[in-house]
Amino acid sequence: MSAPGLPGEGERPVFEEPWQAQAFALAVQLQAAGAFSWAEWTDALAHELARPDRGGAGYYERWVAALEGLVASRGLAPLDEIERRKADWAAAYRRTPHGSPVVLA
Repeated sequence: MSAPGLPGEGERPVFEEPWQAQAFALAVQLQAAGAFSWAEWTDALAHELARPDRGGAGYYERWVAALEGLVASRGLAPLDEIERRKADWAAAYRRTPHGSPVVLA
């Protein structure tokens, strides 16, 4: 039995795509692990949301951008490494047949 009044219950899902839920969970877990405070997170997200539209970036694309910025600024991963991994995933996605799991080479 689910808790009453949860967002999306009986309505549209809270997340439109699985990656959005994963990005949300990652931010929550990094905060819980002490990588940054919740206030730092909300400041980073607010800053990202206040930026001019970046080619149709939606809410969770901006969520990821804020998360990437915090991860880089905290020294958890250098920004160039984050960009390289994103490019690796994009290439893997493009070469993966529809319906198959995406695997990094």
